[in-house]
Amino acid sequence: MQAAAADLPATSKHDVLKDVFGYPAFREGQEEIIDTLLAGTSVLAVMPTGAGKSLCFQVPGLVLPGLTIVVSPLVALMNDQVNALRLAGVGADAIHSGHDREVNIATWRRAAAGQTRILYMAPERLLTPRMLEALSRLPISLIAIDEAHCLSQWGPSFRPDYAGLGQLAERFPGVPIAAMTATADEATRRDIELQLFAGPHKTFVSGFDRPNIALNVSQKNRWKDQLLDYLDGRGGQSGIVYCLSRKKTEEVATLLGENGHAAVAYHAGLAPDERTARQDRFVSEDGLIVAATVAFGMGIDKPDVRFVFHTDLPGSVEAYYQEIGRSGRDGEPADAMMIFGSGDIRLRQQFITQGDTDDDHQRRESSRLSALIAYAEATGCRRQALLSYFGETIESCGNCDNCANPVTLQDGQEEAEMVFEAILETGGRYGQAHVIDVLRGAETEKVVAQRHDRLEVHGKGERYSQHEWRSIIRQMLAIGLLEVDIGGYSSLLITDKGNALTRGQGRFEFRLEPKALKPSRSGSGRSSPKKAAPRADLSARDQNLLAALKKLRLDLARERGVPAYVVFADRTLEEIAVMRPGTTEALSAVKGIGKTKLREFGEIFLAEVRNFRD
Repeated sequence: MQAAAADLPATSKHDVLKDVFGYPAFREGQEEIIDTLLAGTSVLAVMPTGAGKSLCFQVPGLVLPGLTIVVSPLVALMNDQVNALRLAGVGADAIHSGHDREVNIATWRRAAAGQTRILYMAPERLLTPRMLEALSRLPISLIAIDEAHCLSQWGPSFRPDYAGLGQLAERFPGVPIAAMTATADEATRRDIELQLFAGPHKTFVSGFDRPNIALNVSQKNRWKDQLLDYLDGRGGQSGIVYCLSRKKTEEVATLLGENGHAAVAYHAGLAPDERTARQDRFVSEDGLIVAATVAFGMGIDKPDVRFVFHTDLPGSVEAYYQEIGRSGRDGEPADAMMIFGSGDIRLRQQFITQGDTDDDHQRRESSRLSALIAYAEATGCRRQALLSYFGETIESCGNCDNCANPVTLQDGQEEAEMVFEAILETGGRYGQAHVIDVLRGAETEKVVAQRHDRLEVHGKGERYSQHEWRSIIRQMLAIGLLEVDIGGYSSLLITDKGNALTRGQGRFEFRLEPKALKPSRSGSGRSSPKKAAPRADLSARDQNLLAALKKLRLDLARERGVPAYVVFADRTLEEIAVMRPGTTEALSAVKGIGKTKLREFGEIFLAEVRNFRD
């Protein structure tokens, strides 16, 4: 179902918000951005995931006459937004490589005839000379750039196909540009502004905090057991498990399947049709877990992802923030867990130094990695540490592991000096494992062969376990007392900061990690996952009606080939379950039901409520 422009009688922003999208009022931060665009001024908007960025360009796009162009990086993201707009009665379309040539031609003809209000395109499609020339003949009223951080070379998600977007201001003078992103530090924001805006513009930073996401980090130790133990009690929840390699995603999906969880792997090595099928299944199916590489996520708009688990260290704070931001988009409680070890740090450093990039880029990436390690090793409020990276200050959050279980620190001067001594006496040519063996007095074949069992430092640190020494050294790496020589077989090296510590300049405090987990019970003996707890504000009767409404929604979505949340959001169904409206008028008061959806689905859902009452 697709409406022409004439099907939308709304002329004001509030009319569009209520009649098309079904909301009585704007969320915080949205209205000022919309007003700025309606006044003809370009905007850079940095808003947290789930804050309603899309409405900030969709609403003015429907108030202004003419056509709105939306630049989006992924086919899946375009398709989902187009489907959602069409169900809301908006003339929306997309031109991209996932469509046959005939489909794209028909789409263009609708746009040229004025039947399309919002047209989505990938940057490489938009920036062809032929497309730019054709668009110049149409009444373009607004250009929106989604995921605008991809435009900045200062950001870790830079995409070369976004680089040419800087010509849009010159090509379409007088047309306001809306650049939208959830992830942009100050340097990235400045770069976006410099490249994209030729004239006056305003920048809005609505904050980066996602207070509904609990933040947790733990040392990696038997990661399979850690993952399975974490998932106990999360049966029926949708989640994402991020892995560093394609092979590991397959391994995780198999592991979870053998232990009673519905799970699939997702990575760039799959055939395109298979990737699409697995992504569609995740979006439409409740309780599915996707084990994925970073190839998965940017185009996912699933509101009810309840957790994100990182089995490996991400590449930067920005990447971590984006990935955990795929959970809890509905505003309900969600959880982020990351496990990491020294091996993760070493591997990430190798990726940086072995990449085909210049020294300046490597320095930026090393700085980003150091910031992420500092976050992972934070001893205070973890949310404070995360948000400070983006220049934001908050009080202690009370919703992270360090707030829930405050860390006890102890003086580590003696421990640091023992590590320095072991590095120096072994010639600075060995990695962490060998240094720890020397400290603990081990007599491995390598220790004996190198005569390191005769060193004065041999056995000095025997009071600490191997697990504890790994934690101490990792914390020394995190604050820059040590570094890993990637070109020298991952040898531990003492930094200038470390040398200063030995001269009494500075201080090292550390925390001892909990003792290593004992081997977990086998998969066959593992208890069945528990179902997710129901919402506290819904009665048992409400829950039963909600389940029936969700089933109805899924059936309707499958008939139309769209994700279930595109029909109605979970919050809309929850409100119906509580209110149990008996008339179309009463149903129209539910948030998220615009006029077109009321006509399309109103009687169907009212009948379900009446059946439940009877």
